[in-house]
Amino acid sequence: MLSYILKRLLLMIPLIFGITLITFTVIHLAPGGPVEVETEMSLKASAQARENLKRLYGLDKPLHIQYIDWLTRFIKLDFGKSFVDGKKVFDKIKERIPVTLTINLLSLLIIMLIAIPIGVLSATKQYSLFDKLTTVFVFVGFSTPTFWLALILMIIFGVSLGLLPISGIQSIDVSGMSKIDRILDWIKHLILPVGLSAFGGIAGLSRYSRSSMLEVIRQDYIRTAKAKGLKESDVIIHHALRNALMPVVTILGLSVPGLIGGSVIFETIFAIPGMGQLFYSSAMSRDYPTIMGILVIGAVLTLIGNLIADVSYALVDPRIRVRK
Repeated sequence: MLSYILKRLLLMIPLIFGITLITFTVIHLAPGGPVEVETEMSLKASAQARENLKRLYGLDKPLHIQYIDWLTRFIKLDFGKSFVDGKKVFDKIKERIPVTLTINLLSLLIIMLIAIPIGVLSATKQYSLFDKLTTVFVFVGFSTPTFWLALILMIIFGVSLGLLPISGIQSIDVSGMSKIDRILDWIKHLILPVGLSAFGGIAGLSRYSRSSMLEVIRQDYIRTAKAKGLKESDVIIHHALRNALMPVVTILGLSVPGLIGGSVIFETIFAIPGMGQLFYSSAMSRDYPTIMGILVIGAVLTLIGNLIADVSYALVDPRIRVRK
């Protein structure tokens, strides 16, 4: 197992370089650049001023030279400086990670605690009222636009009822609150974004769990276990569930990048200073260094997520062994 993990880690190196090359090329080929964004609203910006900005940002060099310069810094774990405010990209990302990580970890925990039991119960009680209700819930979860649902929740719970705050992660007067009040204020601010983030995930993962469980409980060894007189609960928990978790492990492994990448939609709507909002604002301002920093982190986490999913297979299903 250890040799397999080391081989996969070494294979990640050329993959990361290939991803960075493609990403760097694509974002520079997109129409409009940082110079155009900064000067489009200024009628006094001369051609010389634009050239000075290009020289300042290093955009006057050929594209391959720009990539080599960026790659040289990246190898030293230096993502460069932002075109917007001149801050180091690493520092900007480091400021946003805790917020996004907290929200998405809570969301993932809620998804796992709710979706997997729903999927298992739906499979064991196929075509029952519970199964039909959860099927309707899944269709609603898949078809409801996130931004529309966010606005509806803000209007109902924030504006009409006044129960929950609709922006940020803390109140303006938080400095004058006691420690308990600060915690309660923080929880109130997280209810809507965490709930919204978990809503679609519960719908999707519950359907994967149901489909996988249905396939497993139809296998011969499950019928054999029932024929031996084992309780149905023991058959489901000890024999079927472990094998049914295989596709679920894959989904959870692929969700690792989202823990850092966050959600551009709900972080922007709720004005949450997280990675999603940072990526959106950077894309709008054509802040190439910040965009590259976030995308590279997402690419690395995607590869790590795939590795975690593959390794977890052996832990979930004892029949799987990695051959050297």
